Amino acid sequence: MVVIAGERSGVGKTTVTLALLSFLCRQGHRVQSFKVGPDYIDPMFHQHVTGRFCRNLDPVLTSIDYLQQCFAFHTQQVDYALVEGVMGLFDGASGDFFASTAHVALSLNLPVVLVIDCSRLSGSVAAIAHGYRSLDPRLQIAGVVLNRVGSDRHLQLLQDALQPLDLPVVGVLRRQDDITIPDRHLGLIPTGEINKIDRIIERLATIGETCFDWEKLLPLVRAPRIAPLPIAPRIAPLPIAPRIAIARDRAFNFYYQDNLDILVQLGAELVFWSPLTECVPNNVQGLYFGGGFPEVFAAELAANRPGLESVKQAISAKMPTYAECGGLMYLCDRLVDFEQTAHNMVGVIPATAIMGKRLTLGYRHATALQATPLVTPGSVVWGHEFHRSSLSVEPLEPLFQARGYEALSPIFTEGWRSPDLHASYIHTHFGSNLDLPKRFIERCIQG
Repeated sequence: MVVIAGERSGVGKTTVTLALLSFLCRQGHRVQSFKVGPDYIDPMFHQHVTGRFCRNLDPVLTSIDYLQQCFAFHTQQVDYALVEGVMGLFDGASGDFFASTAHVALSLNLPVVLVIDCSRLSGSVAAIAHGYRSLDPRLQIAGVVLNRVGSDRHLQLLQDALQPLDLPVVGVLRRQDDITIPDRHLGLIPTGEINKIDRIIERLATIGETCFDWEKLLPLVRAPRIAPLPIAPRIAPLPIAPRIAIARDRAFNFYYQDNLDILVQLGAELVFWSPLTECVPNNVQGLYFGGGFPEVFAAELAANRPGLESVKQAISAKMPTYAECGGLMYLCDRLVDFEQTAHNMVGVIPATAIMGKRLTLGYRHATALQATPLVTPGSVVWGHEFHRSSLSVEPLEPLFQARGYEALSPIFTEGWRSPDLHASYIHTHFGSNLDLPKRFIERCIQG
């Protein structure tokens, strides 16, 4: 079990991770993947390759205990396990490395393979590798992957520079091996929207087979043989099983799988449906709208007028509803896309969601000001924002008073609410705050 880390963002750690996963799965192995941080899209690629849900490891949104428990549980029945890091190896939520890839690797006692972009360096690769290995002696750098190597001569210079460090080179990817996965304003385009995705995965599997030293890698990624851990229920299921409608399609697909699993563990039955083409399912007692890309599919969402009306009627009838980020935008009166075209949305929030160039990004420490189906006044949650839209109107009675990760960050208010509606730009993870899903399910039961 190993962590694939980058010396900075954009060095190719996602390509390397997917290549390794693809090759292992091509060989018929059971492989479990993980992603450090709050990312939703990279885990979609992991899942497409492995056929298993990728699990997020984020000590800000959850806790160290939770990510250790999550990692231990999901690696019991597999052959190999890989963790893809976030940003650079030591880039954390703040300057103290907390929630960085290095922090997670140390918390799980895992070795690290460092991916280095070699396209603009030769002998300096040794200084980079030495610095990363020396900064925290507790961290085990088990090897490096040299990415974007230009020629045999270039490779020789890199290997000669690294030789005195006695640091294994476990992979070499040439510039022509680089695979471009299409992206847009919030990162990679989700797998469900990419034509010929399987052809890309097959190419990655070939790179995985030919560009890595598997004699050195296999001992690192092999999962230990341990007795199955008992599945200790976090909380007893409630006596009545409510049916909760989960919006999941190309427009809404940002969900932590742990959140959905926890709802099921608490007794909920999940009913998946598409706001692009369908109406709210019959006989459901709650609605959950995750994030995603409603701005990309705004015209299709607006064209499904029966679907919009069914959502409005359900919320008007006081059905408990949880909407985060893209879900919040969908519930507004209108959505203005990047071309400044306005599209009618559900209309239960009297505001317009307007796409812009400014990226709002970061962890949030939020205190509830009002009661919703998930929180009570004074409840504190950690969450994450990642969007390029803003609302035309501020709520008169906002849901949250919030700040960034740093205690002295500016304080602001956000979120729309009613006793039956929780709508916010802030994504939350249920892993270390079971009060959120438990209250939601109880509200769904009460109706």
